Amino acid sequence: MASGKLTTHVLDQARGCPASGMVIELYDLESDAQTPLATVVTNSDGRCDAPLLSDGRLNIGRYELRFFVADYFETQNVSLENGQFLDVIPIQFVVADDSAHYHVPLLVSPYGYSTYRGS
Repeated sequence: MASGKLTTHVLDQARGCPASGMVIELYDLESDAQTPLATVVTNSDGRCDAPLLSDGRLNIGRYELRFFVADYFETQNVSLENGQFLDVIPIQFVVADDSAHYHVPLLVSPYGYSTYRGS
């Protein structure tokens, strides 16, 4: 059985801190892209309390994480002169090795974001 896992975390670049309380959904694009495999809320460190997938549940294939950033910034009382720009950020990625650790962080501000494969 493969022992890979999927993790994420979110950093609020505008405020210079972890993004606590952000909703994230995970989708398996190979099977059912309409029903989330998992829905989590980031903790005070901007991380999930447990891996999104582990214990043999990470399979080779295509996945998507959806980060609900507009809702997050609204709860943080971030007032934008021209209204919200980003709403839900989808990040699609491929798992090629189901025994590896895939870490997909999000660095976000109200007007932009970046991601990378972390460790």
